[in-house]
Amino acid sequence: MSQNIYDNQGFFDAYAQLPRSVHGLDGAPEWPALKAMLPPLNGRAVVDLGCGYGWFCRAARELGAESVLGIDLSIKMLAEARATTRDEAIEYQQGDLDGLTLPSNSVDLAYSSLALHYLADLRPLFATLYQALKPGGSLVFSTEHPIFTCSPNQGWLVDEAGKRSWAINSYQAEGERSSDWLAKGVIKYHRTLGTTVNALLQAGFELCELNEWGPSAEQIAANPALAEEAERPMLLLVAAQKPLV
Repeated sequence: MSQNIYDNQGFFDAYAQLPRSVHGLDGAPEWPALKAMLPPLNGRAVVDLGCGYGWFCRAARELGAESVLGIDLSIKMLAEARATTRDEAIEYQQGDLDGLTLPSNSVDLAYSSLALHYLADLRPLFATLYQALKPGGSLVFSTEHPIFTCSPNQGWLVDEAGKRSWAINSYQAEGERSSDWLAKGVIKYHRTLGTTVNALLQAGFELCELNEWGPSAEQIAANPALAEEAERPMLLLVAAQKPLV
């Protein structure tokens, strides 16, 4: 089972102060790039994996989706989503993406924003989504970029005797990473870019677009704090498709 850090009151309260929590998709600088990767949603069935406050669920309806299912592990996040949604075509469910089940051929778009790095293994989820998507259906997601998740300790370490050794948390060393982000002991998982892409291909998906997102000059000018994100990609945006046949 995934770590349910979002129901930690201290974490939840701190997360609520982030720009993307306060302003929704308008507070997420990568949203324009992610939105451009979406297929047409008119009349489509959508599932949002790790829906949080439900920002994308409501946006998908505005973009024409016929129905939206938002799934999240956090009771607190779902309570906020339900309190801010007035749309009978949007349904919210508590669920763990690690062990998720969905009806076959029931979804036109599976979407996820900044949730997949909480999963130890993406292969079971990708297999589930592949069978849940209708032929020609799309998977669009964002996750923390492996350059960001690998750990600040990557590279050669030198001990007091001058002996060099490769850091355990190097880019190639995949697995669990613990960090103090908004709360102590937040567990995320590092995997290389190749591991993520190969998991998609092995599930049967066709890769449509891969974006190692960084802010534009205009975004940095409007928000200088984003300059740090231009030094190395923090986010990975991916669009894939289930073949028509």
